[in-house]
Amino acid sequence: MRKAFIEELTALAGIHDHIALIVGDLGYSVIEEFADRFPDRFINAGVAEQNMTGLAAGMASEGYHVFTYSIANFPTFRCAEQIRNDVDHHRLPVTVVAVGGGVSYGALGYSHHAVQDYALMRAMPNMTIAAPGDPLETRACLRWLIANPGPSYLRLGKAGEPHFHDAVPDVAPGRWVKVSDGDDEAILLSTGAALGAALARAEGRAVWSLPLWSMAAKAAQSGQIARHGRVTTLEDHLADGGFGSWLAESVAGTPAAARIEPIALSAEICDMVAAQSTLNRIGGLTL
Repeated sequence: MRKAFIEELTALAGIHDHIALIVGDLGYSVIEEFADRFPDRFINAGVAEQNMTGLAAGMASEGYHVFTYSIANFPTFRCAEQIRNDVDHHRLPVTVVAVGGGVSYGALGYSHHAVQDYALMRAMPNMTIAAPGDPLETRACLRWLIANPGPSYLRLGKAGEPHFHDAVPDVAPGRWVKVSDGDDEAILLSTGAALGAALARAEGRAVWSLPLWSMAAKAAQSGQIARHGRVTTLEDHLADGGFGSWLAESVAGTPAAARIEPIALSAEICDMVAAQSTLNRIGGLTL
């Protein structure tokens, strides 16, 4: 996903001269393509994520669409106040890019476990969450975000994610994207890198992905849920405040709420240091 992100961002920056990238002193061997081609729109803010976000907000207020880029929790939790007050409240076109969603950096321990980031970012009323499930969804999300500027959170895997689509899909907030055919009575619906886990659990069931979602997109969920008898959600995030909770909230108090079955990571993995595959298995996301 990182490779697809920087390739697509660089291509879009060649078309739109208001796109800028700010990194928190990382991304080396990934971001050079953008930095070398657009040095006047690339800034290394250093290990200072709060300043990075404030700088991005200032640039965005002057007409730039700014992408801030760092690992896992650092561009989110470390500067939550700046995202809340400077970016989201003022509806500025800043996209917070987190690399290593879920437990991609599991071997580095809890400081690098991004398993509460959905809960934080989806609580921002103007924030769009972009959680692509493969490199092609990454490209699709970027194209949508540039065409629809505003506060957004782009959550990427670390590296090496397979392609699950044959072409770049058509995406929009709240719109489910079908990934594989199967039984449509009981389906699997994933967001982000949990798409691979959903396909592995399919067992003849249809698999759908939701790469773009937000507070406002809740209104579009009831009609889609109504077409299915059971919807099992999957996410590499804790259940509390996550994607399954978001979907259940969209139909809370209606009969449709009983048809939603979330699969998320168990909180027991928060105290563990291990490879992503191990933590996903222990946490209950993968079999």
